[in-house]
Amino acid sequence: MAQSTPSEQAEGRPVNRALGWAYEQVVGEEDARVCKDIPEAACRHQPRNFFAYLVANTFSKIADELNSARLILPWLMSALGVPLVLVGFLVPIREAGVLIPQLLVAAYVRGRAYRKPVWLVGAAVSSLALLTMAAAALFSEGLVAGIWMLLGLVFYSLARGLCSVSAKDVLGKAVSKSRRGTVMGYSASVSGLAVLGFGLVLTGVPNLSEKPALLLGLLLVAMLFWWLAMLAFTAIEEAPGATEGGGNGWSVAWQQLGLLRSDSTFRFFVLSRSALLSVALMPPFYVVMVQQSEGGGLGLGALIIISGLAASLSSGVWGRFSDRSSQSVMAVAACGAALAGILAWASAAWLSGVAHLVGLSLAYGIIMICHGGVRLGRKAYLVDMATESNRASYVAVSNTVVGVIMLIGGLFGLLGDLWSPLAVILLLSGLSVMAALMCARLPAVQ
Repeated sequence: MAQSTPSEQAEGRPVNRALGWAYEQVVGEEDARVCKDIPEAACRHQPRNFFAYLVANTFSKIADELNSARLILPWLMSALGVPLVLVGFLVPIREAGVLIPQLLVAAYVRGRAYRKPVWLVGAAVSSLALLTMAAAALFSEGLVAGIWMLLGLVFYSLARGLCSVSAKDVLGKAVSKSRRGTVMGYSASVSGLAVLGFGLVLTGVPNLSEKPALLLGLLLVAMLFWWLAMLAFTAIEEAPGATEGGGNGWSVAWQQLGLLRSDSTFRFFVLSRSALLSVALMPPFYVVMVQQSEGGGLGLGALIIISGLAASLSSGVWGRFSDRSSQSVMAVAACGAALAGILAWASAAWLSGVAHLVGLSLAYGIIMICHGGVRLGRKAYLVDMATESNRASYVAVSNTVVGVIMLIGGLFGLLGDLWSPLAVILLLSGLSVMAALMCARLPAVQ
């Protein structure tokens, strides 16, 4: 599409001058005048769309972190006395609910000229799901609370899948190609600072493990952020888009699943990515270990801070490493996850008190860094391995298959009840070594 400037668009409402000035300050005065790869009708609304998407994406990220299946929910469920077998299903349900339906949902979304309503429906259901989980934590405990919270998480993850599929399409139609990374970067930075602030506040709350009512308050705050995100997202002026690629979801799904039979490189990548799920499944068991070892407010607040710092400090390093060899990033990250498991074992075997808590917190930080490396490495590898013609199919098929396997991985929580959280961590660490060996065998694509 030819480049145009906002001033060249003569139809519709005028651009708010204050908003236009702020937009120029954020992206640069010269670049603010350029529209790339967006409909002509959206060019004049780009300042409005830029900030609307920025605010909505920031608030949704904060909401996601305040009900994190890797940190907040396992801590809350442990405080409510929920069996560990149910805690083990938190991450599988959270991830699988987003991944599994993508083959079906993506075809439906592509058939709609307007995708913003899909995102708003997903956001509304997300807020209602959080209300369900908060009510379960308030009025029940033990097994009953765990079942209801998992049910709420099922609806939350399915709703997030709707948001995930539609958000990128809306971004592509509303914000210039040269400005999309800026939107995502600013939203990640602001949401990260907000989450760190919550972590600092929680470090000052004594005996947090004994105050589930305070913990469920985080879910209500997350619900509030979803409402704010919806309010911001409604301000986006979306132009109608192409509807090619839509159709019957089941027929499209079966057709694309044939890639697993015909493409051996892609099939081995999916197997390797499935083995890497061992890294994604570990964090909740670390959280339970920290809670059982410390029992106060410092543990959760510290873990929130560690999680935020791990992501912000390591992403740039993993990104540059992935540009050279993404399969090596996955292998190194998997090895690091195994080393974190060894550190957790050593801390439990040889340390006690505060020293033990510090050792576990350090191991948790390492596993979060490695989890970030796995996510970034496998995304970069898939993008570089695929071509423009098959990239969308590769993403949908791999996400769906891995989502199904992730659900099966939830059974590791049963082992946690039979043995201990540390035993599960060590078992998953062994699987991470196997994943590292598989990733090292992947062909180079850079």
